[in-house]
Amino acid sequence: MDEFALIRRHFAGLTPQGDGVVLGVGDDAAVLQPASGCELVVTSDTLVAGRHFPAETAAGDIGWKSLAVNLSDLAAMGARPRWFTLALTLPDADDAWLAAFAAGLRTLADAHGVALVGGDTTRGPLSITITALGEVPAGQVLRRDGARPGDAICVTGTLGDAALALQQGSAADATLRARLDRPAPRIDAGLSLRGLAHAALDLSDGLFGDLRHILDASRVGAVLEVDALPMSPAFRAAAAASSRRALQLTGGDDYELCVCLPADAVDRAAARLDVPLTRVGRITAEPQLCLVDAAGHTITPSFTAYRHFP
Repeated sequence: MDEFALIRRHFAGLTPQGDGVVLGVGDDAAVLQPASGCELVVTSDTLVAGRHFPAETAAGDIGWKSLAVNLSDLAAMGARPRWFTLALTLPDADDAWLAAFAAGLRTLADAHGVALVGGDTTRGPLSITITALGEVPAGQVLRRDGARPGDAICVTGTLGDAALALQQGSAADATLRARLDRPAPRIDAGLSLRGLAHAALDLSDGLFGDLRHILDASRVGAVLEVDALPMSPAFRAAAAASSRRALQLTGGDDYELCVCLPADAVDRAAARLDVPLTRVGRITAEPQLCLVDAAGHTITPSFTAYRHFP
């Protein structure tokens, strides 16, 4: 099957014209028209087999997650997703695998009204690169560099589920496994936090490491209350008490939002969201990250933040 036949067969349903798409799939490049008064937000992520997902992962789950990690970036910016491009590197053109991959991709794309507007295919070890584009009203984007001393640090949802599922493999609870294979990008939360949050990012590599990006960009520090980290019932039941902190802080693949906002705005923000919002710390003027337990005692971590290039 040649490249164009592959695209027509498996991805045609993802490529609607209209709604800002002046020219979509089928030409050398797409032509897009952002909404009036909006800024364009662009992000790109690559997933590689054996590195970002186990080789045995179902094709539909790979399709879903490939798009989800990009939509999570847009959520962290307070952007509404509009379009995406897809670059597929495949060891071979397996028709059944591609059909399942496209179905998983389409399910999430349809849920958020995002259209495929271009891409590429080539032969090689399995990897997927998606570039996603979203819109945000001019001047309302959520950034990493706006955290202020006194801000509350909050996270959406729960932490550690995906990391525990990866650790447990086939023995993992179905609820935990779903958090790893089909994470839910917090688009509505990101939109609702515009105008309230001073800083935000999505949690892909674990709170302990990702929060440092906000601290460095904002030139501030933080006190993180590790016993306040939200746990799902499935995580609480399955994770050994001795490993919970490390899984929640450094396990990664949470794809929740971490936001910094005025302490007196936390309840107002929580009321706007369709997912729980938990306060887990505060921003300080001193440029350091300090972990404390429920009694306020400082904790020396026995773990390190995730690094893509050790």
